[in-house]
Formats: sequence, C-alpha cells, structure tokens
Amino acid sequence: MTPIDANSPLDIIFVPAQTGEPIGTIVVLHGWGANHDDLGELVPYFKLPEYQFLFPNGTFDHEYSDTGKMWYSFTGAGQLNDRSLTQLATSREILTTWIESLPASTGIPLDRTWIAGFSQGGAMTLEIGLDLPVAGLIVLSGYLHQNRAQPPQTAPPVLIVHGRQDDVVPISAARKSQETLTQWGVKVQYQEFDMGHSIVPEVLDAVRSFVTN
Repeated sequence: MTPIDANSPLDIIFVPAQTGEPIGTIVVLHGWGANHDDLGELVPYFKLPEYQFLFPNGTFDHEYSDTGKMWYSFTGAGQLNDRSLTQLATSREILTTWIESLPASTGIPLDRTWIAGFSQGGAMTLEIGLDLPVAGLIVLSGYLHQNRAQPPQTAPPVLIVHGRQDDVVPISAARKSQETLTQWGVKVQYQEFDMGHSIVPEVLDAVRSFVTN
C-alpha cells in the first residue's frame, strides 16, 4: 500500500487496481479510534481487483490512543455535543472537498466512486455521501446522525449492513437509519447478520455484490 497526497490535508493510503486501469474508486472511512491501516488489510478479501481503494486517516487524533484517529469526539452513536458538532463540521468540509477533487487526481468520475465506512466511518459516509453524486454508499455497522433533519435533494443508493449482536452501535440504530432514509426516498439495501461489531466474510460478499451490480 502506497501513501499518496491526492490534494488533501488528510493522510491517505492508496491501493491501486490489481488489473491495471481501474474501473472505479472506493473510498473507505475507518471507525473511531482506528486508522487507515485498519480496513486496508481487507482489500484482498473484497475481491474487487478492478477497483482502486483510498483509505484516509481521520481528521483528529484519538483521545485515548497514540495511533488511533477519529472524525469527531465520540459521545455515543448519534449523540453529538458541541465539541462533536464542531469537529464533525470540520471533517465534513475536508472530506467533501477532497472527494469532489478525486476525479481530477484519479481520472475516475464521481459516478464511478463509492464511499464506504465502518462504525463512525459509516456515519461519516452518510453525512457527506448523501449530498454527493457518487455511485453508492456503503454503511458497515454505522448510523445516521440524529441532528440531520433534512432529506437530501438527490441521493445515491445506500447499502446498510449491521450485526444483530452489535454491542457498540445497536441494531436499532441501523433499523432507524434504514427507516429514515427510506422515508426520504433514498434507495436502501439493508442486510442484517448474526455478528457483533465486526466485518465477517458475508459482509464482504454483500459489499462486492452492491458495487458490481
């Protein structure tokens, strides 16, 4: 995995397509306290060799880890205090500007770009991706921020995958996200698995099917 700048203040890892010229880009956002190496290990298991992957590090240093990063301070799934909201706004602006710049730096248009995220990264995926003309959004064990009251004018399709035994982000958060997005007219594909706050092989199969179809 090779780090790249890609016109961003973020620290980014770039994994090129394994088959030569990529047919799409997949941006993957890590969860609270992890970093861009965390999900980068999964690239071979996605079995999407025609796609290039980008793994940005979170905007802020984690509060309780020397190596971890975060997109905003964590007060519980969907529960945002003033500090969280300020950091969330910063991360939203930086990520949005960076993703909008990707076609110029990668040659892949936004309509061939997917945004995926795990846990807090899944929340950020919805936070920025609902308002971008990307190919799709992938939310793994994530949630929709409760402070978002307005539906997007247009939105890409969304895949939500969650574990029934998740003791970090409860399954109720995923079901509520599905309900809200569906009410907003967003096309949602929703799947639950018998797992905790994790990514099992069946999740990767669901992601691969969502991207290729």
